[in-house]
Amino acid sequence: MSHLKHLIIVLFLFLCWALPAGRPITPEDIVNLQYVTGAVISPDGNHVAFVLIVPRKEDEEPGPSHSEIWVKRKDDTRPKRFTSKSLDSYSPGWSTDGKKITFLSKRDSKKNGAKIYTIALDGGEADILLEHTTGISSYKLSPDGKWIAFLSTDSISGERTNEMKEGYDMIVMDELHRYNRIWLHSMESKETRLIFSNDLNVNSFIWSDDSRSIVFKATEKPGADAALMDQVLYSAKVPKNKPRKLIDTPGKLGSMDTSPDGDLLAFLGAVSRNDPLPQSIFITSLVLRNKTKVHSRDDESFYYVQWINKETLLAHSIRGTKTVISLISNIHSKNDDPLIQEDIFLSDLIISSVRLHPGSAILAIIGHSPQHPNELYLNALYDNELQRVTYSNPMLDEIMLSPQETIQWRSSDGLTVQGILTYPMNYRDGAKYPLILQIHGGPEGVTLDGWNTTSLNPVQLLSAEGFMVLQPNYRGSGGRGVQFSKSDHNDLGGMEYQDVLAGIDYLVAKDLVKKDHVGTGGWSYGGYFSALGATTYSHRFKASMVGAGLTNMISFMGTTDIPYEMSIVHWNSWWFDDMELHWDRSPLSHINMAQTPTLVIHGMKDERVHPEQGVELWQALRIKGVDTELVLYPREPHGLNERAHRLDYMNRLVDWYNKYVK
Repeated sequence: MSHLKHLIIVLFLFLCWALPAGRPITPEDIVNLQYVTGAVISPDGNHVAFVLIVPRKEDEEPGPSHSEIWVKRKDDTRPKRFTSKSLDSYSPGWSTDGKKITFLSKRDSKKNGAKIYTIALDGGEADILLEHTTGISSYKLSPDGKWIAFLSTDSISGERTNEMKEGYDMIVMDELHRYNRIWLHSMESKETRLIFSNDLNVNSFIWSDDSRSIVFKATEKPGADAALMDQVLYSAKVPKNKPRKLIDTPGKLGSMDTSPDGDLLAFLGAVSRNDPLPQSIFITSLVLRNKTKVHSRDDESFYYVQWINKETLLAHSIRGTKTVISLISNIHSKNDDPLIQEDIFLSDLIISSVRLHPGSAILAIIGHSPQHPNELYLNALYDNELQRVTYSNPMLDEIMLSPQETIQWRSSDGLTVQGILTYPMNYRDGAKYPLILQIHGGPEGVTLDGWNTTSLNPVQLLSAEGFMVLQPNYRGSGGRGVQFSKSDHNDLGGMEYQDVLAGIDYLVAKDLVKKDHVGTGGWSYGGYFSALGATTYSHRFKASMVGAGLTNMISFMGTTDIPYEMSIVHWNSWWFDDMELHWDRSPLSHINMAQTPTLVIHGMKDERVHPEQGVELWQALRIKGVDTELVLYPREPHGLNERAHRLDYMNRLVDWYNKYVK
């Protein structure tokens, strides 16, 4: 870090010490955090609806957080809640005339899935707008208001239901697929029908501006792996038409939007089959067989695109540890001239999502900062004057938060690596502190310079306990372009792990941390890194927490729901073609080097990284006589959703690090 930046951090910490201090954050504070998502502006541009995620209270039944619909009307001084948390409402939208808010909820019959409801802008009771026998997973009203398109999964046939009642309930893998299909409901005739009968599993869709067609992404079969790797772009005219494949795409697909005149489709996609992210912009004609234009940069990854007009695109990207909003132009150049990118919004606010309201040129931005989780902001397209709409966690005003900053260092091969460093709460210049790594998953994930404290990664809680916390964006991470995200291919657990070790060495050389007081933790791929820290690199770590982590690369491939994604875009090879390397990069292959006390955490309903991965590591450590503890959480998937489980995990984590690292 620069000398000036270090002085600023020291001054900030001195002021925090000298002035009346707030209290430290607690696990209860973290599980009580609320945050905003799903904002959408009304057709006239005067109002905005959004979802507030509200955690369950101690006296409620176990389960995930609740969701409420809130609305900020033009003349309101603050947003107002329109639905109760107990009714779990989400996916807000607007009627064409802007007089009603639409949303999804399972309030009347949770067994039969969600229905579309409406509630008047003036408030009142919600009414059912549309229901379907197997529920509705997502929906969009057509721009002209004449249609509702929605997705719903096939029902189980009556014949199959009777067989299951008679005990013939065996599961034959990869057979009897239930497809997610796209349905069309006429607001005039009230008729609901399929747009097409082809067996395609539709993942998402958008309307054309003229309401005459739908563009959608679909796969030939359902499943997590297919949804990640095998999506194809199609279009279909309404009300009934066979789907037409639009373009050959090599790999992952992301955000998409049709131009206002209906001639062009912009979408995010992978540049190759083994590209870890759909991080490049593609623009192709929906009318002619023109050459597709592609735009990407070496220092950033794109995450969202939307047309401003037929000449210009809005793009949201991650650049290093920051986020950017840009304009993309020169789209209609007839030569091979590159697209032109102009940054229009750079801020310390980390943008999680942005949506443009074309009529008013207002941006609905959901973003976070080191001081707060996701909140709603409004901003004129060409201004940097953010208007904050929500203040969802007033209790943060009484909590003392430790400062953080983006730092960078050189890896062993000279590559520049970035990360977020959070200082201990009572940091004093010249003192050395124990260090905890909090490593992101993916590996194509990325840690940004915003709010990084969650139940799974309780950064500020660890800081309050006196630890310095480093969150490294090792090679393979997102946010730095295609080549950087591919740079760990055929080398998982190799140079990418050296990037992390070099970060520790950098902090040791700066006299910030104690070399022999380092712990590591992370979830999923971050859990894999921490399992390596407990075995292969055990001599470097005093304690490890392996959350839903990969421990055996070969057995993992037989139990995960993403064998193709793991092999093609992460490894860039199959384990049976290079078994020696895949086994060498498995933490269990180095169990004889293990001496690090290891806390193993896993959800029992995890389909991404099967719980047996955690059991394998725990069993081996136990046999080797290494201090270890295995905690399995019932009902939990790839992570933790329930309040009690989150609290239990955070308390165990802090106790583990306090016992072994300090």
